[in-house]
Order: sequence, then structure tokens, then C-alpha cells
Amino acid sequence: MLAKAPLLNDENQILEAYAGLEGRALIRAMANDYRGRVALLSSFGAESSVLLHMVSEIDPALPVVFLDTEKLFPETIAYRDRLVADLGLTNLKIWHPTASDLKEQDPDGQLHASNPDQCCNIRKSIPMEKAFANYDVMISGRKRFHGAGRADLKFLSLDGNRLKVEPLAGFTALDLQSYMVAHQLPSHPLRLQGYRSIGCMPRQCTSPGGTDDNPREGRWMGSDKTECGIHFSANGKIIRTEYRAA
Repeated sequence: MLAKAPLLNDENQILEAYAGLEGRALIRAMANDYRGRVALLSSFGAESSVLLHMVSEIDPALPVVFLDTEKLFPETIAYRDRLVADLGLTNLKIWHPTASDLKEQDPDGQLHASNPDQCCNIRKSIPMEKAFANYDVMISGRKRFHGAGRADLKFLSLDGNRLKVEPLAGFTALDLQSYMVAHQLPSHPLRLQGYRSIGCMPRQCTSPGGTDDNPREGRWMGSDKTECGIHFSANGKIIRTEYRAA
């Protein structure tokens, strides 16, 4: 634990302070140095159990933010509940899109078909900004081997005034599988049906498919969209949501 955590407006100081850390060691450093200011963002998707298990061994009370888009597979909700129970996570925070946004912009629930970026914005990006309004550090489970905008992913980066932490950035598909086997972690139920990356239920959003080299192949098939918008827009650029904390 550092005597004083680096300021979150100095990326060079942050990179120097935590150089060489990844995985469990990086999570522990963040949990210790930014206590009360850090939360984990998890989709409880196909690879989520690894990061959640690491957090459970370091601090099971660390806030875990889950964005319920209200378009998720029931298998994902069941998997979330199972992992929370099995791992003893005690601080799950579930966020939904607002009823007013849904009524105004997606009254028939079909926005994903006509404007998937805006659908992701009201169902994921805006709720995420609200969820993290009181946190300065976001831990998430992105990896470089997912390709596209993630190929050059850093373990640590500043996005405005928020520090983004990617403890598994350097993990491979084999690393993840080996970890899950070693710790007897359950797979997402949809993995057995051929899903390698799991988002919302509409087929335009999530389809079976993917490989070790491209696990996100089944996401937004037939379009150039590669990200939901929480981290990047469809064309790989960082986006800003319409939400601003009061």
C-alpha cells in the first residue's frame, strides 16, 4: 500500500506507481490505495468469473456494478446470482435504464434494430455514468486478445477524471480457461450453446459464435459496431454520454 495514492490527474505518476502490476496484484493495490473510491464494472458474461473471483479473495465488499439493460438473457441474471452467492460478494449494485428514457426513446423496445448505438447509450452508458458518479476508479475485465479497439489496451488509463483499471488486459483465452479450471469456476450457461461473448438478447446484439482469437465475433454481426459504448463507440472512439451528475 502506498503512503499516499497518486493523484488521479497525473497519468505518468499513476503509471510509475503501479508499473508491472496486473491481475490480482493490481486489484489489491487499487482496493487499498483508493478505498471507498473504487468499484468493479461487471457484465457477468462469459469471462467474468475470473475477475470476480480475484475481487472476492481481496475484498468481497468491493462494490460490483451491474448494468441491467432489461434486454439481458435470463441465463445471465441466473449466472450473476449464482456467482454472487458462490463467491460471497456482498456489495452488488444493480442499475437500470430510467423509465423516462425508455418511454421517450424506446417505447416499443425496438431501438436496438434502428439505432443500436443510442439503445446502448440509454440502456448502458447513461446508467453507468450514474452508477460511477461517486467513484474515481473503475475496474473492468477487458482484454487485448478481444481485438478491435481493445488490441492496445493499457492496464491503467485516465478517461477524464476517472482512472480505468484493466487487470486482465494481458490475459489470453488459455489463461482465463486455466484460471477457471484451477478455481473450479462455473461457466456461463450460454457458453455451452456456442456463445463466446454475451450481451443483450436481440439477435442483432448477440449471436452464437466467436473463437479464441475473436471471441466477440458474435456481437452485432453484420454491422461495423464493435462496442456497446460503455468504453468506446461503434467506431472505436471514446464517447461522452448525455448524463451529467448534478
